[in-house]
Amino acid sequence: MKIEVSDTHAQDMTTWRRTLHRNPELGFEEHETAAFVAERLREWGIETHAGIGGTGVVGVIHGAQGPGRNLGLRADMDALPMQEQTGLPYQSVRPNRFHGCGHDGHTAILLGVARHFASNRDFRGTLNLIFQPAEETLRGGSTMIQDGLFERFPCDELYGLHNHPPLEPGRVGVRNGATLSACDLFRIRIHGVGGHAASPHRTVDPVVVGSALVQSLQTIVSRSVDPLQTAVVSVCQFHAGTAINVIADQAVLEGTVRTLDHGVQAEVLKRLKEICAGAEQAHRCRIEFEHLQTSPATINNAEQAQVVREAALAVVGPDGLEPDIPPLMASEDFAYMLQEKPGCYFFLGNGGHMCHHPKFDFNDDVLPVGMSMMIEIARRRLVA
Repeated sequence: MKIEVSDTHAQDMTTWRRTLHRNPELGFEEHETAAFVAERLREWGIETHAGIGGTGVVGVIHGAQGPGRNLGLRADMDALPMQEQTGLPYQSVRPNRFHGCGHDGHTAILLGVARHFASNRDFRGTLNLIFQPAEETLRGGSTMIQDGLFERFPCDELYGLHNHPPLEPGRVGVRNGATLSACDLFRIRIHGVGGHAASPHRTVDPVVVGSALVQSLQTIVSRSVDPLQTAVVSVCQFHAGTAINVIADQAVLEGTVRTLDHGVQAEVLKRLKEICAGAEQAHRCRIEFEHLQTSPATINNAEQAQVVREAALAVVGPDGLEPDIPPLMASEDFAYMLQEKPGCYFFLGNGGHMCHHPKFDFNDDVLPVGMSMMIEIARRRLVA
């Protein structure tokens, strides 16, 4: 049965989304956003729990037909520390705060789902609506788990979505297995010997060492990873020096590793350390390698991925479904939740600029599709 989203409901989701867009908050700072979500949930008579993992909110809806499966639906709420350049009437009013990844849209969709089920409880089981903080830091999901998310709100399976600009608006993409990459962040600190630029022989130039390291690190993927596997090594920052005629005594490189396979992840990190150790010997300097942060790949369970496909066939039809969409090398802390519970993370076509682009904007026309997908998934898994 095709789900009909009324014009009023669609307009309300747009209003909520644009309100959130104008007032973005960074990870673990989503106090106003969380209050907005909690207020809506309570208005609709939904059991509401705030402060989960800091600023997370969980709404609980029990089916009228008694016990059954416990289902979790998740949306992220945080914004990015970047300046918006859209010029839209509802552009961010906060400097260097921007919903440049569409989490405002994800939150609005889950609010739409919440309002629907608040007045349509003819199902068996429990629906847990998880509004998560700090996805952009890759820490919000694990923080909610550490705060007892699944002990307090048991979930047999979980579903989450993300807008996807390369996919045509309203289309749905899903795949089995690894969907998003693991993310590792690293810092390399090179301790050289500074001095006058006119006397380089009396120094150990960390810029030269760093330049060699940047080049060497690119051989990890091309020469140490199976060509049939996937990996990315990117050095994204290189800081050194304070004057035009002074050789610095220190340089700092920072970057990221993205992988889809745990074994590849371990090998790349091993090679990073080995190359740093080799450069230390070759250039007669001291190099510190810091593994700053890690998060796992987002891995879909086959059963739940099939649930999403079947829901998509009902909502958007076969022409609107990408049943085996290629994985992305972006990362997502929903991965931590999928390590705990079986589930599926799927994509909702958005069109327009890529996420994290200063002119990105969530496509309000796809809000009803996202809402309908989540409702259809829940209806299929909470059958009375």
